[in-house]
Amino acid sequence: MKKHRFGLLGKNISYSFSKGYFTDKFSNLELEGYSYENFDLQSIDELPELLASNPDVKGLNVTIPYKQEVIPYLNKMDAQAKEIGAVNTIKFDGKRLIGYNTDAYGFQKSIEPFLKPHHTKALILGTGGASKAIAFVLGELGIGVTHVSRNPGATQIGYPDLNPSVLENHSIVVNCTPMGTHPNVDQKPDIPYSHITEKHLLFDLIYNPEKTAFLKEGKQRDADIVNGLRMLELQADRAWEIWRE
Repeated sequence: MKKHRFGLLGKNISYSFSKGYFTDKFSNLELEGYSYENFDLQSIDELPELLASNPDVKGLNVTIPYKQEVIPYLNKMDAQAKEIGAVNTIKFDGKRLIGYNTDAYGFQKSIEPFLKPHHTKALILGTGGASKAIAFVLGELGIGVTHVSRNPGATQIGYPDLNPSVLENHSIVVNCTPMGTHPNVDQKPDIPYSHITEKHLLFDLIYNPEKTAFLKEGKQRDADIVNGLRMLELQADRAWEIWRE
């Protein structure tokens, strides 16, 4: 039987959603010979050796911390991934590796039902690969974006800059940091939660736990809250479409 192997590229990813999701998907679709596994690399430098020793891999998802680091190893990127500057899906075209970003699709489809007319500006907490897709989508939706970083660059702000005025002017707050992920469920980004109101929308890319400390703070203040599970499902389904095209 011909093998159709897919997998997730990342670091310390035993917790990952993707393996269980795709294993269930392949089972439900009654696809024989299809498998999904974790490829846990301590450094992206290990990628060429991984590919050489696993020639029957047909596609990969990419997660923290390699969504940007993987780019030099690709032969091509689709236009949207190139504009975003981060890749979370790789399609194998023979020996050619083509990069895509399905995070953008997943985020847009999962946040749109919660957007209201007053949601015109957003704070993005964190500056990793996922944050690039989030910023791209918000820009496409006409929503102004301010990046918040522990080590802010010229166009970013730091956490100490988050005063009442900033929170009032940015009614969307998206957590793109890993803070609050299981098992560190008590952790949360260092923002002044007392200035969150019912007009705010808090979106956390984390899905485990279902309600992070960040989202709980928002819920206590009657803000709308969304976790990252639907985004993950949507980006995974889009990746599956790309692999089959």
